[in-house]
Amino acid sequence: MTLGAFSVSLAVKDIHASKTFYETLGFSVFAGDIERHYLIMKNGDALIGLFQGMFEQNILTFNPGWNQNAETLDQFDDVRQIQKHLKSNNITLERDTDETTSGPASIVFFDPNGNTILIDQHV
Repeated sequence: MTLGAFSVSLAVKDIHASKTFYETLGFSVFAGDIERHYLIMKNGDALIGLFQGMFEQNILTFNPGWNQNAETLDQFDDVRQIQKHLKSNNITLERDTDETTSGPASIVFFDPNGNTILIDQHV
């Protein structure tokens, strides 16, 4: 199973301070809109999302169908295939998607330590 591009989505208190901090670490803005309180920042293949006021805890994010540059892949495991695999392995989903659809969709579940995992397919 291939989950796609990986990033950590951080729940931040002050997006401007967080942007400056991560720029100091060598990250640069890759996508997003600071006025809408979210940025995606990149350093090499490392991706972090900064999200102010959108969720309470940090999230591990995977994007099926994308590489680390948000470019669409020719072949990838669709989020619905991933969902079927998780369910067949008794992983409880907090939010699932309609398996009869195609295209963009997402699922959410938790690891054994309570960390949120988002599989967010944009293609």
